[in-house]
Amino acid sequence: MNAFRHLPTVAPILVLAVVLMFAGPARAGLFNPTTFTLENGMQVVMIPDHRAPVVTHMVWYKVGAADEPPGKSGVAHLLEHLMFKGTAKVPGGAFSKTVARLGGRENAFTAHDYTGYFQTVAAGRLATVMELEADRMVNLVLSEADVLTERDVVMEERRSRTDNDPGALLSEHMAAGQYLAHPYRLPVIGWAHEASRLVRADVLAFYDTWYAPNNAILIVAGDITETILRPLAERIYGALPVESVPPRVRPQEPPQLAARRVVLEDARVRQPSFSRSYLAPSRTAGESRHAVALQVLADILGGGATSRLYQALVVEQKLASGAGAYYRGSTLDLARFHIYASPPPGGEVAALEAAADRVLAEVLEKGVSEAELERSKAGMIAAATYARDNVRRAARFFGTALVTGRRAADVEAWPEHIAALTIADINAAARHVLRLERSITGLLLPEPAS
Repeated sequence: MNAFRHLPTVAPILVLAVVLMFAGPARAGLFNPTTFTLENGMQVVMIPDHRAPVVTHMVWYKVGAADEPPGKSGVAHLLEHLMFKGTAKVPGGAFSKTVARLGGRENAFTAHDYTGYFQTVAAGRLATVMELEADRMVNLVLSEADVLTERDVVMEERRSRTDNDPGALLSEHMAAGQYLAHPYRLPVIGWAHEASRLVRADVLAFYDTWYAPNNAILIVAGDITETILRPLAERIYGALPVESVPPRVRPQEPPQLAARRVVLEDARVRQPSFSRSYLAPSRTAGESRHAVALQVLADILGGGATSRLYQALVVEQKLASGAGAYYRGSTLDLARFHIYASPPPGGEVAALEAAADRVLAEVLEKGVSEAELERSKAGMIAAATYARDNVRRAARFFGTALVTGRRAADVEAWPEHIAALTIADINAAARHVLRLERSITGLLLPEPAS
């Protein structure tokens, strides 16, 4: 992600040049989106890119796994699968066959805060995929057999991706241990004992509650103009009726006052690992003023081969074969800040954890350096610029921001927010988040010999 990670230092003139790309009142925007809202409440974002006659069409719903009824974990993800089953107008499988016949690609995704569907097609085929997506927004037809068949598919997905992967199981248990009250503790795919009992009535109740134009965002990125998109959106999506959508009311997480620990021993483990996550603010929850600084802090601590954790644990002390850190602040509620490392063959996880703690203690005591900050800022701003080369990535940036309570202007201003950060900002964010009592530590170990 960081284009300048391979450089031992970044010359101040290079940092200045990158920052000046986004400075001043006359600057060109990062994506230059156009936004408007249809009369039925559906938000629309257009991201122009005329280099190829292709568009990515996305519909994002402001609902995800964290909005599921108690005892119905996995229903948001199961509905995502079932949205491809069809309507009276476009019956079983015809949706995907039509997109394929147009030469397009499609997929969907579910997260805790949102569910999304997208197609990438030739620009001249945009109206067709808009009509297909609008139709299934309100006219989904499901049989009990459809639900049971797809439920089996989802359960097999869970077995292959989670139950058969000790690392995925540890991650699942760490999330459940980090969040005591908030539904971010739930796996998106659902707990097996709950997801395996979902029926047609559960899926349709969730669909009828949340899937509506006034709870959705349309994003079209690529070779498109407002002159073309606005009348299409008004004709196709604007004709859909407004529905009564409940507010997103979620249990909120109590303050974490004690460090937590999860140890998973499994005979299938070949590579032990140490990981830790800290409860952290997001861009819209908690002390959100720290959120942008936390992105830079994660990059400084574990963003590549020149990062603090990699240099200390892998290069200098040779206690790890890999190490890193990451933070995703685009959540509606409190987020998590992660660090991780794995020992080389024969290495000790306990020694690795102690060494990682020393790295974090040094950052808290002495702070980050100006050189680290400049290098990270330059790389992250450059990466934002490169994102303009991928229309699907651009659409995902905007979708993730809008469904979690931010505005299109926030995405456009992101490079400026990064450029404005100071050493004091990064150190304040580190002191706010890197507190052991707000953490959960996970150890993945091979099962000891009997």
